[in-house]
Amino acid sequence: MSRLSELESFCRLLLLSSVAIWIISAFYKDKLPPPAFYDQQLLGAPIQEKTHREPFVIHTNEQTYRIKPLFNYHLNGVVVTYSNADGFGNIWHHRRWHDFINIRDLCVIWGDNVRSGVYRKMNFSSDSWTCWYGWKDHDTGKSFHSEQLSNNHLLVDTRWLKRRLLEAEPGDQIQFSGLLVEYENPAHGFKRGTSVVRNDSGNGACETVFLDSFTVIKKANPGWRFLYFWSKWISLISLLAVIVLLFIAPVRKSRH
Repeated sequence: MSRLSELESFCRLLLLSSVAIWIISAFYKDKLPPPAFYDQQLLGAPIQEKTHREPFVIHTNEQTYRIKPLFNYHLNGVVVTYSNADGFGNIWHHRRWHDFINIRDLCVIWGDNVRSGVYRKMNFSSDSWTCWYGWKDHDTGKSFHSEQLSNNHLLVDTRWLKRRLLEAEPGDQIQFSGLLVEYENPAHGFKRGTSVVRNDSGNGACETVFLDSFTVIKKANPGWRFLYFWSKWISLISLLAVIVLLFIAPVRKSRH
């Protein structure tokens, strides 16, 4: 067997194994850890206080946004799902609303919802402006406290803060501080408010927060996420190598 043929066989084996690891790690990387993983002392109710911040204006992406602060706001919780404004299929934020400051929505839980572990028996998902959650049995539904979950429209005006926000993934314990706000883009007739209580539901129940700080306190599933990241790239590189070797490796002849 020639060296090229040996290299082709190695790349095929590498491709198959890396794809297998990629698929497995994709399943486990966003699994929500057990309650013992989190610092429960930090997972109290969000803190909302009167603010003295005056309304202000932001200019970005050739758009002008007017921001009206309502309250100071601080939250420490566990991310269960998220939606990115520039995500595939999200046509609302950028194309329809010309909203370039709502970078990401994070759906977060805290308190008894974390301590009891009920979240591990539930399903969570996000779309452009809503966090969806559900359960399979009555007992799980009774154990879940809807007032200890919030879907947060997070507004960012600096690159470093955007970078930190985009590091958050399901299962991570995070904390952020900022302002509950109303904001608008007058040029396009877009305006969004915010919830100022935790026990509402339906349209308008999400918190709209202009971020001052954001931190991932504890990263979930670092091993699986490491495997997912590298197996993805190794799969793509080994696939490219296999395709190239198909054209340059010698043609195999069979004997009869």
